[in-house]
Amino acid sequence: MGSIGAPELIIILLVVLLLFGSAKLPKLARSIGEASKEFKKGVDDAREPAPSPAPPPAEENVTMTRAELEAMLARERDANARKDAPPSA
Repeated sequence: MGSIGAPELIIILLVVLLLFGSAKLPKLARSIGEASKEFKKGVDDAREPAPSPAPPPAEENVTMTRAELEAMLARERDANARKDAPPSA
């Protein structure tokens, strides 16, 4: 069996012309071209490596005075004491 030559291609094109009609052939060719472009675009996107995630933000140093720290701890102790205390009537 040989490969497809010019006479066979002409016969195939004539059969396609008879099946689809001359009005629909440009639309068919355009849709095939668009599908081919989308396929190539998808293949190219799949080949590209995924972008690496952004590095986590650097830790922020928080400074506070000893008085601020003691006030914060006192508020925390008061909140825990209120939470643990039995409800009053």
